[in-house]
Amino acid sequence: MQEQNNTRKKLIIYNTLSREREEFNPINPPHVGLYVCGPTVYGEAHLGHARPAITFDLLFRYLRHLGYKVRYVRNITDVGHLESDADEGEDKILKKARLEQLEPMEVVQHYTNLYHKNMDQLNVLPPSIEPHASGHIIEQQQMVEKILKKKYAYEKNGSVYFDVLRYHKKHKYGKLSGRVLEDLVTNTRSLEGQDEKRNNVDFALWKKAEPTHLMRWPSKWGEGFPGWHLECSAMSMKYLGEQFDIHGGGMDLLFPHHECEIAQSVAVTGRDAVRYWMHNNMVTINGRKMGKSLGNFITLNEMFAGKHELLEQPYHPMTIRFFILQAQYRSTLDFSNEALQAAEKGFDRLMSTVERIEKISPAEKSTWDVKDFINKCYEGLNDDLNSPVMISHLFDAARVINSAADGKETFTAGDLEKLKNHFNLFVFDILGLQQKEKGEDSGLAGGLVELLLKLRQEAKERKDFATADEIRDELNKLGVEVRDVKGGFEWDIV
Repeated sequence: MQEQNNTRKKLIIYNTLSREREEFNPINPPHVGLYVCGPTVYGEAHLGHARPAITFDLLFRYLRHLGYKVRYVRNITDVGHLESDADEGEDKILKKARLEQLEPMEVVQHYTNLYHKNMDQLNVLPPSIEPHASGHIIEQQQMVEKILKKKYAYEKNGSVYFDVLRYHKKHKYGKLSGRVLEDLVTNTRSLEGQDEKRNNVDFALWKKAEPTHLMRWPSKWGEGFPGWHLECSAMSMKYLGEQFDIHGGGMDLLFPHHECEIAQSVAVTGRDAVRYWMHNNMVTINGRKMGKSLGNFITLNEMFAGKHELLEQPYHPMTIRFFILQAQYRSTLDFSNEALQAAEKGFDRLMSTVERIEKISPAEKSTWDVKDFINKCYEGLNDDLNSPVMISHLFDAARVINSAADGKETFTAGDLEKLKNHFNLFVFDILGLQQKEKGEDSGLAGGLVELLLKLRQEAKERKDFATADEIRDELNKLGVEVRDVKGGFEWDIV
């Protein structure tokens, strides 16, 4: 581990399971096992997907900086995620495949590729392992067999269900989410086709495939597919062992998904699999959670291009990353153009500060405490990844750096070197921000394209088609594809 003072070694994490802030102590130091629930790949990634990706990228980066050897597993869900958490409805990927007349795995590949591209744009590091649910059917079937053997599950008409009430007699179901089982039993409504279950709170480990269900695998219970919750228990156990350090994901997964994961793993091994549970809060629009199921989401590609009715301009991927990091991961993050524009200005200010550091010449004495700045940044990170506190210290440093560049503050050669190294370390290596390419400004470029196309539209309305064609042709030469549509135009960078 890197040589650090005692203050920097104490990383505190809020553990959802204990509902307390706890000092992070890995099971087998210096190794750390980290599992994070990845996307269900049936549509483009949106701002709500970006938040857990960036939150746990920050954790991954910081743990590695602290000297830990991290195995980071983030899954791809490509089978078994039904429209309803009550094991009802159509598989989300199958529904998309049917609507677009594609093979299910064409849908999976297409949206997985887009997700990876968006993660690269946001400078999210790839995980150590990225397993697919469909590639671990055998492991999931083996886990079902073990749960059946322990008598915590039952088979009915080719499907296998987890017996929550039986499990609860010996182990507590609801300890992660705080849900009371008796209330769940009372309040869970009976759904059509659920008479196979002994109780409505039971959940599917393996579902029988109907004749029209395209994604199906042979099993001793008949042809079918795994339940959504099963994949994470099986894959985390395969790659991280029966017990590992941290399981992360969005707060929307806390119940039932993560609660069911706990039950499955305890049923197999008799003990909890995860030491620390971490959950990022939601991105909201007008106080409502952003999500595909609610139809109020803005895709990342729309954010980058500025092509959504709620957007006033395009936003650079680094603006989005900085916007997300400006809020502590457990707090709600509310979307607004004003907040994104403020993030854009803040990001640009940090980047200009990086350039101004190079203009400072060393002096005989320091007028500012660099060591105190460094310690405060570490204290912010160690306080449950409090990135906004750390960023506030970076802005404090930026004010002093700009004053020093103007000759109003001074640093010794040693302090100046420490300041340069740590400012870059915090901004680039840990926060994961990147300089924009020279001349790159998505907001300005997108705004100029929109302006030119509005002028083109006005030229067309005046029947000045020569000017309209010239604007289109010049934009095409610059890599902007223009499409005339009913009531206006659309454009893409090609």
